[in-house]
Amino acid sequence: MDLPSWTSRWCREHLGAEPVALLHRSEHMSEVLGLRLADGREIAVKARPGQNGREATCVEVQRSLALQGFPCAAPLTGVTVHEGLAVHAEEWRPGGEMRRDDNTGTAAAFAVLLAEQVTLAEDIEVGGTAPGAVEPPLPNPEWVRWDHDRPGLWPPNPYQDRRSGRSLPDGIEDAARRVRERMVAARLPRILGHADWESQNLRWHGDRPWAVHDWDSLAWLPEAAIAGAACGAFASHAQPTLAPIASSEAFLDAYQRARRPFTAEELEVAWAASLWLALHNARGEALWDNPPVAITAVREQGAERLARAGA
Repeated sequence: MDLPSWTSRWCREHLGAEPVALLHRSEHMSEVLGLRLADGREIAVKARPGQNGREATCVEVQRSLALQGFPCAAPLTGVTVHEGLAVHAEEWRPGGEMRRDDNTGTAAAFAVLLAEQVTLAEDIEVGGTAPGAVEPPLPNPEWVRWDHDRPGLWPPNPYQDRRSGRSLPDGIEDAARRVRERMVAARLPRILGHADWESQNLRWHGDRPWAVHDWDSLAWLPEAAIAGAACGAFASHAQPTLAPIASSEAFLDAYQRARRPFTAEELEVAWAASLWLALHNARGEALWDNPPVAITAVREQGAERLARAGA
């Protein structure tokens, strides 16, 4: 097996058995190893650069949701830091299919599941001292970090910033500035919500949700921002895309039916958040000369989403 040098010892110390087979290996923003241990258990080990302890909150929220029956892998360990990497193990939960459609029916199904996640996480105390309390998972994921306090419009991103001197298509920066001003002006309570609610992170058995992955994408944001970001991005499964406006509208309608009606301000925030992710992705496409999927969507939908955002 071609495993990182620390893997066998880590598994022995934290799981009581060494790996004997590699079931899966992937690497993007984190490295995920699907392993069979010597005692027969099949587990996943996840390692990613540590971010001031936010991973521990993400794992504890995932643990709480799994205990309540939400479709996600149950963590088997807490988070430990090894040579700058935050590492934990969880159940191996393969299988299921992606729903790749961007129609209104798929939008509603994704929305109802997100509403369930938010509801189940409501009772987790954030920033308190009671048993089970967690720290806010900050900083928020970079693609929803419009509230950053660094100079400039975009949050720091070492990968993108290497090419930040390149020009962007007309309208991208102006739209991003308007969206960011609208988002920063909002004074809404924050919740725990999954901020990468995309087809690529969800698996289904027919209409039944099977697994939600990527809990490192947990965020501490206004509920309308969580739902809004998802309503725009839910159909992404390869190169990120932007759902049709009618499908985003269906997502928000279904979410509100499952949770509660949004105020007028919250609806504006939701529509603003729906466009921010597309602008983030459009910037990446321009900087790296990728096919203009998000760029095209922003050109076609940007004016309408900005109007709905009051931006």
